[in-house]
Amino acid sequence: MQKGKRTFSIQTIGEEGIHFTNETGTLDVSVFVLEEHLFRVLFRKHHTLTVQATWLVAPGMEDIPYEGRDRLDLTPFSLPGFSYERSENEGTVSIHTERLKAYIQLEGFKVTWFEKKDGVWTEVAADRNTQAYNFDGSLGRGIFHYMKRGQEDRYYGLGEKTGSLNRHGRRYRMMNLDPMGYDPIYTDPLYKHIPFYLTRTKEKSWYGLFYDNTATSTFDMGNELDNYHGFYRFYHAEEGDLDYYMIVGADAAEVVETFSWLTGKTTMLPKWSLGYSGSTMTYTDAENAQEQLYQFLDDCKTYDIPCDSFQLSSGYTSIGEKRYVFNWNRSKFPDPKQFIADFHEQGIRLCANIKPCLLQDHPLYEQLKEKGMFINDEDGQEEEVVQFLDDVGAYLDFTNPETIDWWKRNVTEQLLEFGIDSTWNDNNEYEIWKPDAKAHGFGKPIDIGKIRPIQPLLMMKASFEAQLEFDTKKRPYLISRSGCPGMQRYCQTWTGDNRTSWDSLKYNIKTGLGLSLSGIYHVGHDVGGFAGEKPDPELFIRWIQNGIFHPRFTIHSWNEDKSVNVPWMYPEIVKPISDLMRFRVTLIPYLYQLMYESYQAYKPIIRPTFYQFPKDERTFTENDDFMVGDHLLVASVVEKGVHQRDVYLPENGKGWYDFHSERTYEGGQTITLPAPFNQTPLLVEAGAIIPINDHEVTFETKNEEARGFLCYPHLTEGNEVFRLYEDDGETNDYKDGVYTFVTVKMDCTKEEIRVHIEKEGTFPLPYEKVRVYFPKGEQRTIYVNGSEVCTNARQKIEVSI
Repeated sequence: MQKGKRTFSIQTIGEEGIHFTNETGTLDVSVFVLEEHLFRVLFRKHHTLTVQATWLVAPGMEDIPYEGRDRLDLTPFSLPGFSYERSENEGTVSIHTERLKAYIQLEGFKVTWFEKKDGVWTEVAADRNTQAYNFDGSLGRGIFHYMKRGQEDRYYGLGEKTGSLNRHGRRYRMMNLDPMGYDPIYTDPLYKHIPFYLTRTKEKSWYGLFYDNTATSTFDMGNELDNYHGFYRFYHAEEGDLDYYMIVGADAAEVVETFSWLTGKTTMLPKWSLGYSGSTMTYTDAENAQEQLYQFLDDCKTYDIPCDSFQLSSGYTSIGEKRYVFNWNRSKFPDPKQFIADFHEQGIRLCANIKPCLLQDHPLYEQLKEKGMFINDEDGQEEEVVQFLDDVGAYLDFTNPETIDWWKRNVTEQLLEFGIDSTWNDNNEYEIWKPDAKAHGFGKPIDIGKIRPIQPLLMMKASFEAQLEFDTKKRPYLISRSGCPGMQRYCQTWTGDNRTSWDSLKYNIKTGLGLSLSGIYHVGHDVGGFAGEKPDPELFIRWIQNGIFHPRFTIHSWNEDKSVNVPWMYPEIVKPISDLMRFRVTLIPYLYQLMYESYQAYKPIIRPTFYQFPKDERTFTENDDFMVGDHLLVASVVEKGVHQRDVYLPENGKGWYDFHSERTYEGGQTITLPAPFNQTPLLVEAGAIIPINDHEVTFETKNEEARGFLCYPHLTEGNEVFRLYEDDGETNDYKDGVYTFVTVKMDCTKEEIRVHIEKEGTFPLPYEKVRVYFPKGEQRTIYVNGSEVCTNARQKIEVSI
């Protein structure tokens, strides 16, 4: 091993950071100081990048060009001033801001990271002492980064992963795959490529590591052990550049929200995207598909199931037994425009399934092949033919501008002009296993192995643009199964084709929380399970009790016996299911508020309890609970035959209310709550103000608005201010300032509660009065907007605003 390859020295110092090179000049390393708590380390061989652009890093941006951003463009960052010291004797360089320090050993370029806590520099992470990188290829093909591993470290994130929320001790592969019916504890990889994780150390420090690389990679979080190197973890990418970001934070929230900002703003979806979305492959695969879908409409009315949209599975595109994107099967749907209009008349939007691979006998295959719109083989001459569903075909290449235009045109002409409201971007994992197959690369051919997850990202961007260009006033709404960091800029997603089981119910909660801890907030699951046997009544209703609290709420299935998961599949439980789904509509103002906060402030919608209460050590114990926003604690039932639920109440210094009984509890204890079929065990933090839709909810009235505020006063003393965001829920007028805030202030003492409500903004509210509710056991004197009121058993208090 040549020493010159491993010894570095300062090459240049600029306002953006410090650049190093090795003695032979074959390798340089840049340490960029991007923000006070955010550094970046970039390795380049011969001053050259393998991939010139980034599609993942888009600080605070709603969109970026198809070609990506220049990887060396630092203009979105504040580039704060930094200090540095070098020691010739020790062969070290130290670079630091007021919050973060990189201490670098120039022999081998080993970095130790420190954060300043209470005025003292505290070590949070470090490269492994032995062979931290593979500068000379000695560790194998691709790029490696080995770091020390604290045996009490807790690792979270990595996006959509199975098993426990704490990733310590497992090895994960980062690669888009279609594992239908996956095991919720063990299967890996799944559908998404999210190369980011956050760490909580033994000393209770938090930091995040993000690798801006879209090649297939491995994250070993302590599964491997080698006596020569101590305890370690590593990152290995098969190709591409070693380009990583270090984020320190006061808690998990600061790390996650910084990462969310780093990869782009979460899109503001239409409000109807929060409603129940019906779906099943069985209906559109049937020969009488249109008839079955009309029956779905009738059943929603009959059983009083509020439904806002329906996902039109790919059976609508069939020719024989196979599926052909942008082809309407006219024997199943003789008049698509009338069919869509009939659904619209009932207030139900349609989301059409589209796939980025054309089967080899697709009517348009030869035409697109001739125009070079597919991913090509390694020679770049012929399309790369791969397995897709029940045949072979070729994937569209979204790094080709001509393909993008063709896609947008067909989304418009074959879907949007028919009245389709949304695109469901499905089966977009791009399972091309020849790493040197060629993508167009916008005129600079590039191996698919380097950018595979970018293809689904650009697919959803093209679908997003088609919808926006078709109707510039409306917000686009789309769904994507596969993706990578940045997908939040365009879409809603779900945890893929899960298998019907109690384990799936339990562990899908953790998989969804893993996505939320990785900057992907609009998440949900196939409620009831997608593949395998149909759920029995108990499992089905427990799935629904859990699903109604997720941002995406969809019941979707492909059961082995061809049965269909629908709310009325079991007559004996249809009443409690109707109650639960109508309760979901009641909560939509709260969920929409959280959507706004995810867009405006990069905050996740669902969160682990430790995210909200990091000072309570018991919240770090693996559990099945989660927070919805700041104030609602959901305790789903995830075990068969259980009719009461033990719930640990995090210590919050405020106390808790049982949502259903309104009984109060101190934090820091475990309580037992009833868990009947018609309600989910649900706790509300004292001091919370929860906005609700206070209109009677039925199938017909699901879109009618009345506003109420459920006030949960501090048990003794405290003050709260809640600002409810309101807009029309559908257009882009909010970007022009057309919105209104309704501000609710609640001041509590031991003797009285004073509430003041006012509005400010330009959006005309669909209501002139609001109702205020207090727990029925509240005995203090209550004043609302200065007037003393009497509440008894949640008497409605109406206030004009």
